[in-house]
Amino acid sequence: MKMHLPSLVALLTLVGAASANERHVRLARKYNYARDTTTSSMAASTSTSSPMTSSSSAAVPSATTSATTTAAPSTGPQTNTWGTTIPPLTQITSGMPSQPTLPLTATYPAGATPPISGAPVLPTPFVFQAASWPPQDQIAPTGSAEVSEWMQELNGFDIPDIPPTADGTCAGDPAAAADAAERGWWTCGGYTRDTDITACPDKLTWGVSFDDGPAFYSKQLLDYLSSINVTSTFFVVGSRVVERPQVLIEEYMTGHEIAVHTWSHRPLTMLTTEQVVAELGWTRKAIKDVIGVTPTLMRPPYGDIDDRVRAISLAMGMVPVIWTRTPSGATFDTNDWKVAGGTVNGSQSFATFQAILNNATLLDTGFIVLEHDLYPQTVDLAIGYTLPAALNFTPHLTMDSIGHCNDIPATNLYRESNQNTSFPYPNSTSGDSSVPSGSGGSTSTSKSKTGGGISMLNTDAIPMTVIGTAVMAAFGALLL
Repeated sequence: MKMHLPSLVALLTLVGAASANERHVRLARKYNYARDTTTSSMAASTSTSSPMTSSSSAAVPSATTSATTTAAPSTGPQTNTWGTTIPPLTQITSGMPSQPTLPLTATYPAGATPPISGAPVLPTPFVFQAASWPPQDQIAPTGSAEVSEWMQELNGFDIPDIPPTADGTCAGDPAAAADAAERGWWTCGGYTRDTDITACPDKLTWGVSFDDGPAFYSKQLLDYLSSINVTSTFFVVGSRVVERPQVLIEEYMTGHEIAVHTWSHRPLTMLTTEQVVAELGWTRKAIKDVIGVTPTLMRPPYGDIDDRVRAISLAMGMVPVIWTRTPSGATFDTNDWKVAGGTVNGSQSFATFQAILNNATLLDTGFIVLEHDLYPQTVDLAIGYTLPAALNFTPHLTMDSIGHCNDIPATNLYRESNQNTSFPYPNSTSGDSSVPSGSGGSTSTSKSKTGGGISMLNTDAIPMTVIGTAVMAAFGALLL
């Protein structure tokens, strides 16, 4: 029986992983189903708003909370100042009714000045032409002239000759998992490199971030963040950016940080080098076409990164950001995305977040947590429970965006405004005039104040916990 366990686990994990990827796409489409009518109604509602001036779109200062109590937020329905009712935790489930979406606050016309010194003004309003982009929510194809041009950015960089994994999971590729330490594979053992950002350096500082948008419910989140004077880092998916460009513009113009989260949200270690370049490149292009700047931070979906993916990201001018992992292996993932998927409920996700806050007090550094703004469930959890819990937490927490908490100047977060030739390891051989010249090919420079990774030990054997997890994940995926 022991000899057959790897094969059994691999089979179950392949089923679960494939189903997880398809479920992510299916759920995204479910909550984006009415995008044509809703987007047009948003546009109509925002067209009557007064354009924001450069003075009113100044960056929002990071907030320092002054908590005096550990009392958890109420678990009953809550109505916020903008009229959104947050359901009780027990009612935040995959089958909950969707809340009405909110219109955007204002339109930002072409030529508006962003809150980043030296950044170009907003470009001409983005108009999506499907023929000019890869199919949404599918792995970006590699045969285009754009991808060929982006591949040139890898010239002069040492891209490790690491073969792609089977599916981005440990049990799905036991041979790769056994070599995880050498690969620097975060998914299997939490291996990181000095170039990764995995925490805020200052103790009890939470680097706030949200993944997978811009989405229909991002506006509720933006309103709440504004009400508590907190800025966040939004890791955006290219397929969502081209759907809701106005949401991305509001995130950027109100002082939040924008970063890359790939085109189709697939595990990057399972893709070829050309596919990784396409996934990052198309998302980067979508962001630039909408807000006029190119991010220098990225987050791999599922945290799935190894030394090959790292090298590609850095060669393309993007520093990897992952959520915190403790020395014991606990990851700071709220599992809010599992609520939308139906495998946990709101109460369970919030209990996970409370455990994260308790674990954070044991760290010598700050921390980064994984949350999402794609689904109504995840936004309700954030504005009704996790963010209020952090505001009311003792000991005192500081809440900040990831770039700012790592002392990265706002200008460095975008290629067009970045004047630092050593961040983020620019590639002078790319042929792109917007890339600053500098240390092309050098990846040895590291920031002096970033949340460093924790090297984790990993065994070659497949533990029973992995087998159990694979079985449960596969059955859960099949049920969904």
